[in-house]
Amino acid sequence: MQVLSRTNQQFLFPRELIKSHSFEKVPFDFQDRLLHDADKEATDVVAHQPTLYTAKLTGILDWLHGLKNPGILEEKPCITPLLLYEEGLCLDRVLLHYEGNPQSAQLIRRFVALFDLALRKSSVTIISPSFIPKSKLKEEQDLIQMVNTVASETSFIKFNFSRIGDFWSYAVKHEYTLLVTTKNYQADLAKILFHFYKGGMWYDKLSFYLS
Repeated sequence: MQVLSRTNQQFLFPRELIKSHSFEKVPFDFQDRLLHDADKEATDVVAHQPTLYTAKLTGILDWLHGLKNPGILEEKPCITPLLLYEEGLCLDRVLLHYEGNPQSAQLIRRFVALFDLALRKSSVTIISPSFIPKSKLKEEQDLIQMVNTVASETSFIKFNFSRIGDFWSYAVKHEYTLLVTTKNYQADLAKILFHFYKGGMWYDKLSFYLS
């Protein structure tokens, strides 16, 4: 699930499946814009380089299922965040994956900074490892406080999850609508989605933000 990092290069997906956005902050009506295809030429452009790629999850999975060997999923992802959204993106219930390291902390900070305006009515949960070093406790608390300043409701839970499948299962079981995690898990996540796509456990309200 990735595009090349240089915008002047060809996408590894068919280009028509991907949209690029150059928002400094995602607008509060971003969900409606995606739904009505109104952001082909974003009015909030502040940079030449994209700050976000978006694609319909079903379109990406349908295309990949048509490939004989979807090895594309194993290639190095680009640094630009990718939002894979289900029909009618919903930000009502957001699950943030914090791993207790600087990379995941940066992921959450950048996500909150980008989606600040769109999260004002969201219920956001940070899921963290059951044990992290004492040196990371302040970082953990700072993230909770930061999220609390933008979301309508903030919660914090700890689990000994180590695989992306655990986070996906938890998100599906508790009906979250967006899972925010690192692109380091995208290959494993793709395998899970391939396995369950259109199956009995498929939850068609869960979108994914990967960075």
